Amino acid sequence: MSSYYNEKLAGERLQHCYRLAPPRVRRYLESELAHASGRVAHGDLVLDLGCGYGRAMPGLSRRVGRCGWVVGVDVSASSLAMGSQLLEGFSNCLLLEMNAARLRFPDEFFDVVLCLQNGVSAFRLDPERLLAEALRVTKARGRVLLSSYAEAFWPHRLEWFRTQSQAGLLGEIDEERTGNGVIVCKDGFRATTFGPQQFRSLAARFGKEVRIEEVDGSSLFCEIGR
Repeated sequence: MSSYYNEKLAGERLQHCYRLAPPRVRRYLESELAHASGRVAHGDLVLDLGCGYGRAMPGLSRRVGRCGWVVGVDVSASSLAMGSQLLEGFSNCLLLEMNAARLRFPDEFFDVVLCLQNGVSAFRLDPERLLAEALRVTKARGRVLLSSYAEAFWPHRLEWFRTQSQAGLLGEIDEERTGNGVIVCKDGFRATTFGPQQFRSLAARFGKEVRIEEVDGSSLFCEIGR
């Protein structure tokens, strides 16, 4: 499964997925980023887990201003290479090849750690390990933001994945096994989501309370204070 994001859905192919996004999906992406950016302060040091080609980083860079930094990590070298071109001129952005479950940063290093666009499911990592690392590198009184899809967004999400499949970016969708928030492709690709109770249960393993918020009827955000 990880080969999808290392190879098949990486670099130009990943960028093409976003170019194919219908208007409602574009609004979702914009609203998700706007909400995340609103939880970032001027001068913050921000970590973007699974940054891909750095799609979200220009907006975050403007938010933190010249006093802050945005660090993006991803496992795909081709996505990061594309990101280096996209972020040329953004002097406070840094891209690093790194696994989100094995971060090479000191403890309590970042003010805000972001894991957007359903990364908690899409990375195919143990969510508990993912959150443990995110919390480890977050400063005291900092915050971790995880996002997934809102339940009401399902028809639009499925439409977008079908478009990607028809363009050859994903395998053929297995319509019989797809439903209830889960998208299955005949080549083995499987996309799930995280709901409010799953987020609460995950945070409870660390003794953390969460703030759950639905944004734009499309994103579901889980904010965990350090």
